[in-house]
Amino acid sequence: MLSASPNPKFFDGEHALKSLAQEATPGAEPAPTHVAVYFGPEGEETPDPYFEGQGPARSGCTFCGACMTGCRHNAKNTLDKNYLYLAQQLGAEILAEQEVVAVEPAGSPDGSQGYEVTLRPSTTWLKPKTKLQAKGVIFAGGVLGTLNLLLQLKRGALPNLSPLVGQQVRTNNESLISVTQLEGDADMSQGVAISAILETDAHSHLELCRYGAGSGAWKLSFLPLAEGSNGWIRLWRMATDFFRDPVAYWKYFRVKDWAKSSLVMLFMQTLDSTVTFTLGRFGRMQSAVVGKDKPTAFIPEAISLARRMERILKGKAMMFGLTPIAGIPGTAHILGGAVMGKDPQTGVIDKDNRVFGYENMLVCDGSMISANPGVNPSLTITAISERAMSRIPDKANR
Repeated sequence: MLSASPNPKFFDGEHALKSLAQEATPGAEPAPTHVAVYFGPEGEETPDPYFEGQGPARSGCTFCGACMTGCRHNAKNTLDKNYLYLAQQLGAEILAEQEVVAVEPAGSPDGSQGYEVTLRPSTTWLKPKTKLQAKGVIFAGGVLGTLNLLLQLKRGALPNLSPLVGQQVRTNNESLISVTQLEGDADMSQGVAISAILETDAHSHLELCRYGAGSGAWKLSFLPLAEGSNGWIRLWRMATDFFRDPVAYWKYFRVKDWAKSSLVMLFMQTLDSTVTFTLGRFGRMQSAVVGKDKPTAFIPEAISLARRMERILKGKAMMFGLTPIAGIPGTAHILGGAVMGKDPQTGVIDKDNRVFGYENMLVCDGSMISANPGVNPSLTITAISERAMSRIPDKANR
């Protein structure tokens, strides 16, 4: 449904990544990523190229780099275009700006007679809650949304949920470092947002990320690349680095278009550590890391690659602000918490995504993933969700 295809073009950023590969990983070459983008004639609108004319028209990618902040050229295969558009053609009604706050079995406690779903407006407190009747329910609110709701429901309306709800949450060991060129006129904003991937070893990957020209707000969230065992050491190293080369910082802050001058290096590693989510006293989720192998804010391999890229671009490496200040690792790829298993003692859902203990209830988002792939999991989530939907009988056969 997302019609992923390989990125067909490399630009200045990818050429810099090639230079890094030759220096850091001899014999390894950056490979094009598979992305959900329509690579037809650039900027030209064509009738639906995917769904036998049933979907919306598309325009060929212009490689402007603005995929993550919102495709402006009708080339990105977003969920609303590919899934919701076609669902509406089949009669689905979309209730926007609504948050599900309760799901209760209607009649039978196992949900075999359906569910009552309570919604409240997500943008205002002035409108009342509404209730809907449903034969079945699919949880697809992302890991944080789904787990927060399931943990609350286990306390009340859905007590038979597996005791593993909120457990076995995993994340890639990740590092997000930007390198801004201080000399030269290479345009790093050209291309698709995530265009190339370099396998640095059997368990590690480096992805090249970018933003469209003019997307400079990110610049305000980055601080100097500084590692150390505590915040005082990192602050000292940031200050020392500034006074050692104030001209570099002067050039950095005078960069007119951060997105055109900067590469974002997303380094990801497979790490088999888990996090457990629970509800605190006031109903807010809290987390705890389980096991000895914990995600780290400062991955030596990532820092080494960033320093090499600094030399290649004659630039300055910076880190997302919370990392040098607080030493907190970040991730864009959180998974698990409602994982698959053979029974309620080993998982929250079965191999067909059906929730143990309840009828006609499924989980179809990142919380179903029970392992750490070490890369962007979007296509994995899509594939498993589509498989789960294929297991639901057509209405005519029920």
